[in-house]
Amino acid sequence: MAEPDAIAALVRAAAPSCGSVRLIGVDGHAGSGKSTFAARLAAALGGAPVVHLDDLATHEEFFAWTHRLREQVLDPFARGEAGRLAVYDWNARRFGEPTPLEPAPVVIVEGVGAGRRAVRPWLALLVWMEMAAEASWERGRRRDGTALSGFWDEWTAAEMRHFAADPSLPYADVLVRQGQEGYEWRQRRDSAPTAHRSVTDGDGFPPPR
Repeated sequence: MAEPDAIAALVRAAAPSCGSVRLIGVDGHAGSGKSTFAARLAAALGGAPVVHLDDLATHEEFFAWTHRLREQVLDPFARGEAGRLAVYDWNARRFGEPTPLEPAPVVIVEGVGAGRRAVRPWLALLVWMEMAAEASWERGRRRDGTALSGFWDEWTAAEMRHFAADPSLPYADVLVRQGQEGYEWRQRRDSAPTAHRSVTDGDGFPPPR
């Protein structure tokens, strides 16, 4: 098993991709462990900031958040300025007041769609959490309980449509699978720019023993 420290070394070796920032995407199906892994990777990078795409989505716009990400994070970073992140309150159904997001050496963007077409050109590295959709969704449903079963029904339908139209997995640089004692991971290709890479080997890991 390999902890995120090894992937952190890949991140440090990458060139800046959004102004002076190495922007790292952590993508995968809902419930696949993106937030947990992103937090551990951030810790391995000395406390890198993490942008959660759930904070930019809304009840009405599960995946129509790209303009907010660009306006609040990507464009300011590209200009060498601090971002201004307004977080959506899922209970109050409104955005809070914007707070500063400094352009650190590494910033992690985690969430379903972090490796989508509109975001890939800004990424230094794209990580995909290797867990099948049904298993991921089942884990998410268990985590959130039956009270949110209706929400999950809407979400999974929207997620299927999103990935059918705009897949992230074919462009992932690193595949990560969570194990019982840590993470297995595999680098898929060389250091060519993420947005222009093509798959050069098979997807996934060998079947678990």
